[in-house]
Amino acid sequence: MHTRLSARDFSMLIALAAIAAFFAIRAPSFLGPRNLSMLVIELSITAVLALGMLLVIVPGEIDLSVGSGVGLMGGIASVLVFERHWSAPSAMALVLVLGVVVWLGMGALIVRQKVPSFIITLGGLLVFKGMHWLVIRSATVPVAAGGTTNLYSLLTTYYLPPSVGLALAIGVVVAMGWSEVASRRRRAELGLRLDDAELVTMKIFVGAQGLLLFVLITNRYRGLPLTAVVLASVAWAVSVTLQKTPFGRHLYAIGGNQEAAVVSGIAVQRDVIVSFGIMGAIVALTGLLETAYAGASTTTVGSLMELDAVAACVIGGTSLRGGRGTVLGVMFGALIMATLLNGMTLLAVAPEIKFIARGAVLALAVWMDVRLARR
Repeated sequence: MHTRLSARDFSMLIALAAIAAFFAIRAPSFLGPRNLSMLVIELSITAVLALGMLLVIVPGEIDLSVGSGVGLMGGIASVLVFERHWSAPSAMALVLVLGVVVWLGMGALIVRQKVPSFIITLGGLLVFKGMHWLVIRSATVPVAAGGTTNLYSLLTTYYLPPSVGLALAIGVVVAMGWSEVASRRRRAELGLRLDDAELVTMKIFVGAQGLLLFVLITNRYRGLPLTAVVLASVAWAVSVTLQKTPFGRHLYAIGGNQEAAVVSGIAVQRDVIVSFGIMGAIVALTGLLETAYAGASTTTVGSLMELDAVAACVIGGTSLRGGRGTVLGVMFGALIMATLLNGMTLLAVAPEIKFIARGAVLALAVWMDVRLARR
């Protein structure tokens, strides 16, 4: 499959550059090593949740409950670790399983009872928010006792040593090259058309430069944040799922034309339910990351994160009607959202202005999606 840059790609790139330039001028510390490292962590959290949302939007569904779910899952793990004295790995594992079970149930309710996902997940938003407050008793529950560290708290506070980060980046570059060579070999064996070798080499070269630059920048502070590794792992898994597996291709087919998917023999209900189950695991993971980043579970953890996730998807070119969306696009959309929020926080922008900005970005992204769909 051949890809090409569109006017949308360039417009989003220009928008990102403009946002970054504005904050860099207004607050020189925006480009400082510490703030860039914090931006990487914030990007990772937003992007992980947005990648889960991608799996739900591609088949034509939506999930408005993820923000409240993030708060609830992180709150359960915090209570288990801090108050019930569970080991961090046990609490985290339980939360991941719970997320899968709960979201499988919601997915089954949506597809088997034919209830719009908008309604079910809107109800989930309210239910999970209330349950979150009940679990933490509307108080602040730390993720670790007495200032000690555990696997839970280390999710957003651990940094890979500079040498390890560089070695990991080099390994990823080698894997990218090997994967491309293997893919070209398979396509050649099948008699399929191949992309120009020089263009492929240039893409790998540019990607390698970007990755190495990213690691070098993070190494200026403490090293590569663990959350970046988590994000890379989730992005790789979602990309492989969507592009290399029948399940991923089925999701695109369902979102493109559900009736045609049914006629083609695709198990539409099963695949949509599974996509919600994966969403549940990602919500739980995001809950652990977001709560660890906050240092405690509070009533505000996860607030409005569902809107950031949807905005990241739509900004990155995912269609709310389903059938279109890429991992790279979602990552780019998440970067815009994370940069915007990070910059406003650095400038101590009033909360009401933050809400207005987030809402305006979401509305603009949806408007662009509608305009592009008419072409």
